[in-house]
Amino acid sequence: MASIAPATGAPAPIEPLAAPLACTPMFTHVEIHWHEGAHEDWLKFGKPVASRNVDRHMRTESYAPGQVFALVRWAANEHGTIRSSLDIVRAVARGEAYTTLAQVDPGGDILLSVSGWPKVSQVFRLIDAIEASGIDPCEVAPDHWRHVHNRLAIAAKPRAYTPERHNAWLARQRVLP
Repeated sequence: MASIAPATGAPAPIEPLAAPLACTPMFTHVEIHWHEGAHEDWLKFGKPVASRNVDRHMRTESYAPGQVFALVRWAANEHGTIRSSLDIVRAVARGEAYTTLAQVDPGGDILLSVSGWPKVSQVFRLIDAIEASGIDPCEVAPDHWRHVHNRLAIAAKPRAYTPERHNAWLARQRVLP
């Protein structure tokens, strides 16, 4: 029901919303914890649009939809390493399906997920090879990270990500909407 303006009796104009909810960007926030020698998280790669230091042991990195980042988590106790994992995640847009992931709010499209130092170090070597070929790991085709995840899951060697593959991915991006 429209409100009535007291002076004229005419309906009051409807005020537009400042920014409709559907038009506001949704950011993916990643909590990075650092307790030297006990619990250490870091980003292997990623280009956050914002960063906020919460305290001396925690910061939050924010990513826009579509951005890709690699979150490394490591924990130890008096007996040695008890956890090492690496997740390569694509930040999602509002309304897009996502998977929940600890320390990632609201979650993301998990492209690769490995646990255990042997697999984490193997992915580090793959990332280093991509960087050595002059390609930013943030720009790698998401399907390649899925391929690496699937190959490592069955203890098979993943294909290399070459500049030719990368150029094919970039060409595909130019053609698709």
